[in-house]
Order: sequence, then C-alpha cells, then structure tokens
Amino acid sequence: MVSPDLAPSWDVDNIPRPVSALSASLVSRDWEHASHRHRKAQLLYSLRGVLKCEVDGGVWIVPPHCAVWIPGGLEHSVRGSGETHCYCLFVEPAAVAGLPQACCTISVSPLLRELLLKAAGFPQLYPTQGREARLIGTLLDELCEAPVEDLHLPMPQDRRLRQLAQLLLADPSCKATLGDWAKRIGLSERSMSRLLIQQVGMSFGRWRRQLHIILALQRLTRGDSVQSVALELGYESASGFVTMFRKALGKPPARYLFERMATAEPAGEAASVPGIVLRS
Repeated sequence: MVSPDLAPSWDVDNIPRPVSALSASLVSRDWEHASHRHRKAQLLYSLRGVLKCEVDGGVWIVPPHCAVWIPGGLEHSVRGSGETHCYCLFVEPAAVAGLPQACCTISVSPLLRELLLKAAGFPQLYPTQGREARLIGTLLDELCEAPVEDLHLPMPQDRRLRQLAQLLLADPSCKATLGDWAKRIGLSERSMSRLLIQQVGMSFGRWRRQLHIILALQRLTRGDSVQSVALELGYESASGFVTMFRKALGKPPARYLFERMATAEPAGEAASVPGIVLRS
C-alpha cells in the first residue's frame, strides 16, 4: 500500500536507472495528487478504479488497455475515485530514441502490459546487466512502438470557452445551434469558432464529438447499453451514435470495448474509464 501521491518515498528523478516502475494500490475514497512535475517522463496504467489526468491545455482519459504518457517536466495532476490499482512507470527522457514527445493516450499491448507488471516487481536498484536490463530494454522498445489513441479532449484557456465546456458537460444532448451556444457565453458565432480553432485546434463540431466519445466510453464501460448512451448524448438512434463512434475510433463501440476488456486485465481485475475534470 502506498500513499496517494503515486510516488512513495522514492526520489524518482535521482534513481540511477533508465526505468523505475511501481504498483500502487490506493484505498482513499477520493484522492488527488495536486499539480506537480518531475524531470522523468511518466506512464500511468490503470487496472482498477478511476484515474483522471489533467495537464495544461487538456484532459486525458485511460480506457481499458490504454495508458497516459506524460513527458518529463510537464506539470500535471491526477485524481482517483474509490479503490484504485494502477501502475506507474518513470522513464529517463534520454533512455531510448523514439519516446513520445507530447502527452498522449497510448494503447497497451498484452506484451507491454506484462513487461510493465514484471518491471514493477524489480528492486529499485536492479542490476544494470543481465535479465532485468534486457527486459527493461524490451519494455522501452514496446513503449516506443505503442500506437497513440485519439482520446484527448483539448481544453481552452479562454474563460468563456471553459464555460462552454461546462455547459456541454451539463447537457450533452442539447441540440442548440452554434449561434445559440455562442450567445450563451457572450461571443459571436464567428468569434467563438475562431477562438476554438486557435485554442484547441478543432471546430466546434469535432470538439463536441470528442467530448461525446469520452462520455460514451465512461458510460459504456460501467455497463450502460449503446441505446441508452445514444439517447443520453442526443442521438435520435443507436445507429447514428455507432456511426459517429466508428468514424472517431475506427470500430463500433461493442467491438472496441470487447477487444480491450478481453486482453487488458489480468484475471480478476476490473477495468474502468475515467470521467472528465474541469477547473475554472
């Protein structure tokens, strides 16, 4: 058992190894590791419970079979709800060429998962030669090759656009026009569209679709039906929602979740999808 800061008494930045891994079982009901940063990059992989990671300019989710990668030096905060079991990997930025250079959600293959779980059992100062070192090398190779998932909701800095995000979260099924949304936050339609492109790099339609994907993953993973999720998000039929989901993630919801639930967890573990945290 470790404290909810996800980095116990280790001074992770000064451990003389290219990779340090740990398993964290957290039982705090609603814990939060406040905004912080460290020199080494970090990978967060959740086996049980709800993890929510926010960095400057975005919210990141970790569906089953995925993890969030946080480059070294990037300020971030993490929240957990309920009993949480996750794995943390701290990586020297120069450990190997090809590591992600930006925050991203990556798909964790069964091999990468098993390597991560194995590395978490190594002593802090594992041998720099031999079996442990070879396994760490393979882990880094797999990490560099892990595909990136488009599961990022970029968050604007503008106060009015943040208000828009809160309104969309409160009523994701609302079918108001672009002009109506702009009027609610005190902007013209043209100004709102321009600000969204400048600050999140997306049109309003794509940004709202990304929000719907995140909300859908949260609800589907807790067991809600495709039909109920479609209605909650304002789609007139399940088929319309499935079409949107397939365009965004390449697969219909049932197949997307089945493939992750089937291979993401060791026996007896339950996967979960984090929700969204917005701060004013």
